[in-house]
Amino acid sequence: MTSWKKVALCIILNICLITLGSFTAYSQQASTSDQEKVFEGTVKTAVGKYIYLPEAKGLDIIIAGNVEGGVENLIGKQVRVSVSLLPDKANLAVANSIELKDGNNYRNIYTRSGEPDYSDYFPPSARDQYVALNITAINKPVEWQGKTNVKVYGLLQTSEVKQGTATVPVTHIVIQDKKGKEIARIIVNNITDYARFYISKLRLFDRFWFYLNVKDQVDKKVTARTKEIFSADVVFCGLY
Repeated sequence: MTSWKKVALCIILNICLITLGSFTAYSQQASTSDQEKVFEGTVKTAVGKYIYLPEAKGLDIIIAGNVEGGVENLIGKQVRVSVSLLPDKANLAVANSIELKDGNNYRNIYTRSGEPDYSDYFPPSARDQYVALNITAINKPVEWQGKTNVKVYGLLQTSEVKQGTATVPVTHIVIQDKKGKEIARIIVNNITDYARFYISKLRLFDRFWFYLNVKDQVDKKVTARTKEIFSADVVFCGLY
């Protein structure tokens, strides 16, 4: 091969390598930017480590660190939030920073300091694992017994119950028929932060679906007196 052909070949190869490198760098940059978003808006709901901005459509935002003044004090405040999207958690994003609007300026009140705690996160795909119960009467235990992951349509109610000489608050999910007559009650042992977050998001509704991990069955004698059928942990709430 003549020397001028070698020179031309080297030039062509260098151009190809430069072009390939530029394309790779652009692709990496585009991929990174696709996973990072900034939203400005007013916080409508904040519970535990979760916040909700209507402007972040379809996304719940999880906090990993301390927020100045506390997470729940953000409700009603105008903020600018930088988040990282999570490819394996389509409806969840991690807040990298939160800036609070103060007059015409923003000041930082939170910077991500680690990995979030996902232990109570309930992914949309998990809904299919929960069986909808159709409870029609407390004398039909076949309608609920033997099931561990269930969902029921009802309303949340906390009342004072006498236990010995003391009065303690007890939370129930009350199940009613179409005419509003009470059919049964489920004792609520625990409500996760993520479920409480969704209860807050559903504040315009008094009845919705509760996703439950069943714990203990209530003795039938107690059921006859109180209409309580079992106890459970609430892990999620939704309109369907």
